[in-house]
Amino acid sequence: MQITERIHVGARTGVAVTVPAGGLFRVVDVEGRQVADMFAFNAADVTEHHSAMHTRAAVDRLFPRVGEAFFTNRRRPILTLERDDSPAVHDMLIAPCDPERYEGLGVDGWHASCRENLEVAMRELGHDDICAPASVNLFMNIPVSSDGELGWEPAPTQPGDSVTFRAVMESIVVVSACPQDIVPINDRNPTSVAIELLED
Repeated sequence: MQITERIHVGARTGVAVTVPAGGLFRVVDVEGRQVADMFAFNAADVTEHHSAMHTRAAVDRLFPRVGEAFFTNRRRPILTLERDDSPAVHDMLIAPCDPERYEGLGVDGWHASCRENLEVAMRELGHDDICAPASVNLFMNIPVSSDGELGWEPAPTQPGDSVTFRAVMESIVVVSACPQDIVPINDRNPTSVAIELLED
């Protein structure tokens, strides 16, 4: 696969890209131990978007395997997981961080968040009123114990680890380099990620 464009997503920020139907893209953890919250919308109708709960129902798993699809709130495939060049530790249980989350964690004043990064990125494309769906939390390490308790562990990725997707429909994909620095999912040190647009 050849890289046609590499888009930097700075620490604590988000970027939106439009990927044509059949197009490939890769999300890269540039420095390691960094979560990337990913959102996908039908470019023709942004009321249709990736849905974690519909995906879990479709694939009978907490997270799809390579070759399986992510599904929308209308139960249609939107992305397929093409390659996973990482420790293959990802999450679709935890909501994207938002101002209310940081307030609950004791932050006084504004704090960057994945939900605001999503809203800003979509607003720049002219979409002012969107649903903030559950994110695909790439590289996020949330172990589930036998009694159902959730853990919050640092991402196990190394610099350059990546995940590759193919768009099933023309999609707006938003990637947020998660700003979380209170719980240890980013090793309490948010860093950058990248989006690479690819050709077969």
